[in-house]
Amino acid sequence: MSARATTDNTAMNERLIALCGEFKLPTLATELVPRMIKAGFLEALVLIAEIFELEAQDRLERRIDRLRRASRLPPGKTLATMNLARLPRALAEKVRGLMTGAFLDSAINVLCFGLPGTGKTHAACAIGHALVEAGRSVLFVPTYLLVQELLVAKRDLDLPRTLRKLDLFDLIVLDDIGFAAQSPDEAEVLFTLMAERYERRSTLITSNLVFSEWDRIFKNPMATAAAIDRLVHHAVVLDFDVLSYRSEEAQKHSDNYKQGDDNYDNRPE
Repeated sequence: MSARATTDNTAMNERLIALCGEFKLPTLATELVPRMIKAGFLEALVLIAEIFELEAQDRLERRIDRLRRASRLPPGKTLATMNLARLPRALAEKVRGLMTGAFLDSAINVLCFGLPGTGKTHAACAIGHALVEAGRSVLFVPTYLLVQELLVAKRDLDLPRTLRKLDLFDLIVLDDIGFAAQSPDEAEVLFTLMAERYERRSTLITSNLVFSEWDRIFKNPMATAAAIDRLVHHAVVLDFDVLSYRSEEAQKHSDNYKQGDDNYDNRPE
């Protein structure tokens, strides 16, 4: 047997053992390969490895389908439907970079700021969809809605259990945080969620309000400062300092209309 064939067989055997462990089959992981080789069925291991790879792919697809349904992500807001060319190059590169999911391993937050209609939510959803496709757990939710769910849990003395369930998500996307809290109770449960995830899990936030305006959300200056401190300690900031989609469309229509007038004025006599 050539050195290359030996190397290929070793890699295949190691992969089989790893898959057995992934499938939670510890006895198979330790016994399958050595027993098949000892019995002279090395070639059969190739077929077994192929079947195991099919099983691994099928399990991944089922997992992604479950994650997609649990994420509540709007199905249409993906990278494929997003026009990254309208964003500044540095911002577009940041968005693409976040889709790898590396930031989740360090519990880094993502903070998206910008006026309404600039693409913050679409970018957040596109990142979320990419992470789901990579097998990561994501929850997308309008902030006001999650706040109401947390208030109900607090009223029913079920807040700790609800927070534990939310902790299962690698990333929570809180959309439009600027429209969230209007009362002390709402601000309290929102702050509690942020404090629970601090340095443990990632949170992605979209906001029309810059930090200097966050006293509208948390009301109390100390609570506002504490919330901001926890969010920015480990964070990537995405500044959507661009025209809104509607403003861009209006500008295009205006330019087309002006071009039409110019053509009319320059028509042949």
